[in-house]
Formats: sequence, structure tokens, C-alpha cells
Amino acid sequence: MENRDQQEPGSGSVMCQLVSPEGDHLGAALYLPQNVGPPQLQEIVNHLLHNEDKLPYAFYIGDEELSVQLGAYMQQKNANVEVTLRIVYQPQAVFRIRPVNRCSATIAGHTEAVLAVSFSPDGRCLASGSGDTTVRFWDLNTQTPLFTCKGHKNWVLCIAWSPDGNHLVSGSKSGELILWDPKTGKQLGTPLTGHRKWITAVSWEPFHLQAPCRRFVSASKDGDARIWDITTRKCVIALTGHTNSVTCVKWGGDGLIYTGSEDCLIKVWETSQGKLVKTLQGHGHWVNSLALSTEYILRTGAYDHTGKTYSTADEMKEAALARYKKMRGNAPERLVSGSDDFTMFLWEPTISKQPKARMTGHQKLVNHVYFSPDGQWLASASFDKSVKLWNGITGKFVAAFRGHVADVYQISWSADSRLLLSGSKDSTLKVWDIRTHKLKQDLPGHADEVYAVDWSPDGEKVASGGKDRVLKLWMN
Repeated sequence: MENRDQQEPGSGSVMCQLVSPEGDHLGAALYLPQNVGPPQLQEIVNHLLHNEDKLPYAFYIGDEELSVQLGAYMQQKNANVEVTLRIVYQPQAVFRIRPVNRCSATIAGHTEAVLAVSFSPDGRCLASGSGDTTVRFWDLNTQTPLFTCKGHKNWVLCIAWSPDGNHLVSGSKSGELILWDPKTGKQLGTPLTGHRKWITAVSWEPFHLQAPCRRFVSASKDGDARIWDITTRKCVIALTGHTNSVTCVKWGGDGLIYTGSEDCLIKVWETSQGKLVKTLQGHGHWVNSLALSTEYILRTGAYDHTGKTYSTADEMKEAALARYKKMRGNAPERLVSGSDDFTMFLWEPTISKQPKARMTGHQKLVNHVYFSPDGQWLASASFDKSVKLWNGITGKFVAAFRGHVADVYQISWSADSRLLLSGSKDSTLKVWDIRTHKLKQDLPGHADEVYAVDWSPDGEKVASGGKDRVLKLWMN
């Protein structure tokens, strides 16, 4: 390995500069033989990074993955040997998720459309919210209904699990929020009231900032976001300032809250007093969706693909903090916004009020945006029937996934960031392969529009729900 680093330039070598996804050079440029391919590059990167446990990497030149030896690549591209080849190494998940390919259960129970589905942080439990005003918990082992939770007076529009898995909060069209105990299906106290119009989104305070989980933030069509404390059962802070409906909200890993609104603005708030920190401007129409590069880690807290369990909240908090720090590295948390103006913006809100990138290409409104668990990719779903893939660090366009024949409503990632799931008005789910940019699995089965999809954090199952009122579970 040492003498390979020092290799003299010869006619059969290529000058290469290894670069991290963030753009940092890994050592000096190297002369590498033309017969070097991804396996050898993997060895070199592990060596230069002093990785004790060898990690898998993928390599990109431009936006294209390198899958052949350097010599073959240079020939294919008719590339100039005199020019230094910039090779970006990208860490891959050490585990691999298999694509779901069959419907393992169709579970009836809801009597109106299923509007929200969400797996618990450890992937062992599933909840759904419906137009029939109920929240339901499902037993994934027997694939049957577990609890039917009645308490809302109107459609259940959104649900969110606390990152420790001990609570589920649901928000309705009437504007009230209800807290549930997933172990018993019982309502915890009276509904939380204060919003004057329906609830559009809910997000919990990250577990590494507060354990056990105590606070969450709700967004409403009334133009406000509110922070609630589940122990005192009160609204502790009202975040007011938007002049129109707040459509989405995210509680970031650095303790800031981000709200997106139909007033075309994104606002950033601190959470001790609810002061407005900054306003992000740029969109020409409603902001529909926000996503954080750290979202998967924030959602799962201490739980990872190994299924490890913890005995105390402090132990879990430490594990959650370690996972968050590792995922974030030295880079700032990134935010992406999707809008009715057909565009998206990539932001680094802690660093600048100006967007890092403006992402164009969709022909109709952008309904849902979502970072991959590793933060390297970004996917967007649009009413133009397509799903688009972007570089999650630079915002550069990578590929368009076409196959749906109607609006795409929601997307979800596999835990290893290698597969993307989409649900559409066309009644199908589709699984896309991020490496090949091709359709991996077509999943018909629903009788009508698919409103909600979720891929379990443990990677083993997918849930979907929609207009046909049934919940479908998909396995591999």
C-alpha cells in the first residue's frame, strides 16, 4: 500500500484526486495504475482514513458511479490522461436492505381513507390515522389490528412517534392533538387544544437533546406553530409570525425549529423562548414540504439496524447523541424545501440565509421532499408524476424516476439509502434502485389512490394506506 501511494507516473497510470462527499481532498493526488477499480480504491480510502474496521464505499466521477477499472473508464470517456481525475468516495451502509416484493397482508379496519402511516422508531410497531377519526395500532407479528383509538372528532391528518417510542401524537382536522400510549392504546389525558384550524404536521424534540421525550411542535392551518410539554399537558410556546397556513414543521438536531408556510417563507426559531432566529426567502409560492439531512437519525433516536435495546433513558440518550454526531460529522445540518412553485431550495440555515442551491426540473408542484438516511441523497415527489433524485450535499440533479401515471404523493427510504419507495394517485407503490436509477419493483394491489407510505426503520417491511381504506403490509 505504501509504495502504491508513491508510485512514479508512467504511461499506464492515471492521476487521481480522492475527494469526500463534502468536497475535502483525501491526501494528495495519486498516480494509480489503470487496472485499479472500486475494490482497490476501497482499500486505498480505508487505508488513508485509518479505518480499523474496513468500510464499504462507492466511487463517483461527476454524477456517474465508477463500476469499471480506471483504464476502461478513460477509454469509454475518451478522457485526457493529463488531467487529474476527481473521484468522490461515498460511504455505504454496512448492512443491506432487500427490496420488498410482495404484499404480505391486507388489513381491513378503517372505515374511511387511511391518511397517515408510521412505523415506530424501532420498526416493531405500526400506527395509522384515518378519515374515520380513529388512530389504529397494528400488531406486525400477527398482522392484525391491535388497538382502535377513538377520541378525535374529525379526520386524523397526521401522526408522529416520539423518538423513544413511548408516545404517539395525532393531529386532526378540528385542530386538537391527542397523545396515545402505544402499549395500551389508551388516550393520555385530555386533548391538547389551542390551534384554531386543522393540524398539518407534528415533530418531536430530538431524543439526544431531551430524554425522556417531553416536547413536540405542531403546525396548523391557523398560521401558528405551537410547542407542547407532555408532562404539564400545556402549550409552552406559540411560534407566531407566519401570515398564512403553516404546512410543515421540523425540529432540528441542533435545537432549532423550522416551519414552512403558504406565505412562501421558511422561518427558523429557537426553542427556549420561541424567538424568531431568521427567515429564509426565495420561494414564489406555497412551501409544501421540508426535510432535514439528519431526519432518519432524529426519527430513530437510539435505535439502529442491529436492534439493540437499552435499560435506561440516559443510556438511550447517549446512544442517540453518538449516532447524531457520527451522521452529521463536521458538516452543518441541511434543510430542503419543496414548493408549489415547482422548485426546491437546499439550505444550510445555521450558516446562511441564502440558499445553497435552487433545484429546478419538476413541471408541477413538489409535494414531498426527503433526504436519504445517510444524507447523501435527496428525493422529491411531484404532481408531474415523477420522482427526482438529487445530490443531498450539493443539490445537483442526478436522475428522474418515471413510471407512475398520476400524482406522486409520498416517498420513503430504505434504511441503507439504496432504495426509494413512492406511493401515487395511480394506486401503485414503486421501489426504485438508487445505484442503477431504474425501477426495482412495481407493487400494484391497492384499489385506489395511495396517500401514505412508510418503510420501517429496520428495513424489513413497508406499510401503505389510501383511499381504499385498507392498510397493506409489504415484505421481501
